[in-house]
Amino acid sequence: MLALHDVDSFYGRSHALHGVSMAVPARAITAVLGRNGVGKTTLLKTIMGLIGRMNGRIELLGTDIAPQPAFRRARLGIAYVPQGREIIPDFTIRENILMGAFARADGKRAIPEIVARLFPYLAQNLDRPGGVLSGGQQQQLAIARALAADPKVLLLDEPTEGIQPSIVEEIEDLILRLNKDVGITVILVEQNVAFARRAADAFVMMEKGRVVASGDIAGLTDDVVNRHMAV
Repeated sequence: MLALHDVDSFYGRSHALHGVSMAVPARAITAVLGRNGVGKTTLLKTIMGLIGRMNGRIELLGTDIAPQPAFRRARLGIAYVPQGREIIPDFTIRENILMGAFARADGKRAIPEIVARLFPYLAQNLDRPGGVLSGGQQQQLAIARALAADPKVLLLDEPTEGIQPSIVEEIEDLILRLNKDVGITVILVEQNVAFARRAADAFVMMEKGRVVASGDIAGLTDDVVNRHMAV
């Protein structure tokens, strides 16, 4: 589905990713793990086209999309749910979701049926401001906004961060449903190793802007975790 070949990316003069190569299987969940500050968020932003400068190839279904700006990558089927959600608090739930629809390749500007099916609370409160929602509801809203773009690939940056423990399991189960039931390919940046092992089919471990281990999720052993994630 998606492949990176020898990708470097930069914040100004700062070299953030170093020769990153990875393959993301179609209709699978790939977990991206590592300590804080190793380049996981930068990896997602690079895939989405939100980094000022990069080298290398990013292939979506065999086509190099590295020269394309972010809005074209979105129309080709990549959606991004950033860390911190970044909904617009003064916009209604409806307006926040419809923002995602502007990335649809077919031009439809409507809330897709899947949103009502997966997020009944949002569907029943479309005129509420996004800013009054709880952290878990805002995360649902950010995912609903991404789904409105009708994506093939969904990039999720620590989707359970800052959410009350009672809601974390709901978000985790939602991610599994999006992948297993809907068939969306997911790249999941995650610190929760237990959830990564439960949900993911493959993993990528990062350290200092490089991929230091990758493969099927069975290869995410305690030794790999201790070497690259232990404080």
